[in-house]
Amino acid sequence: MTAAAGKNAATNGQMMRLHLQKIPLLAGVSPETLCVIGSALQLRTVERGTQVLQKGSPGDHLLFVLSGRLQAVDITEDGREIGLNLLVSGDYFGELSIVDGLPRSASVVALENSLIALLPRTQALALIYHTPLIVERLLKRMASSVRKAADYRTILGIPNASQRVFALLQKFAQIAPGGLVVIDKLPTQQEMAIMVNTSRETVSRAIHILLTQGVVEKDLRRLIVRQPEVLRQAVSGEASSLTR
Repeated sequence: MTAAAGKNAATNGQMMRLHLQKIPLLAGVSPETLCVIGSALQLRTVERGTQVLQKGSPGDHLLFVLSGRLQAVDITEDGREIGLNLLVSGDYFGELSIVDGLPRSASVVALENSLIALLPRTQALALIYHTPLIVERLLKRMASSVRKAADYRTILGIPNASQRVFALLQKFAQIAPGGLVVIDKLPTQQEMAIMVNTSRETVSRAIHILLTQGVVEKDLRRLIVRQPEVLRQAVSGEASSLTR
């Protein structure tokens, strides 16, 4: 290897380690382990609309989102697309198939141009087997996924489409410092429509109602929930003027 090639390899390795250090799953992992992982990773740039994973395909890689945004989706028996969780920079996915060796349980689609890294299953299993911190984080993530799936099933069980939108917004809402209730990094209306099995127009109409009634206020890519109790009533159907 020439001196220039060696320098480039070292630079690329350093850049990869910097990427990996930004992934919460790998926080606190030893530099030696990060170096091993980095040397096994395969980088892939995916364009918006590209299917990154297909449901039913072999689970031969653990995947990390280095930049961009993706969404896990599933298809119902009657052919309808149901949006599952959103994946952003720092997230990882594909861990279920790594653990149990079974095919992928959902598809993943890029919502915008993204950069992902693929870790082969052999190296991913070695990382899990030899790093208790990784195991703890994986278990917590799986427990959280089960709870989120239960929440989404509850939302999809609401007959009224507008109420499903209200319920999704309520799920996204969090208390910010100072006690303000906000919805940060609001998904697009099309993404929300997929999540709650309705049309983009219905999502737009539901949000418009909340805005005109002063229940929420728009602030760039986030919503400020000015009347959290009214939003709760809208979900349950108590605020009839919002669901007509």
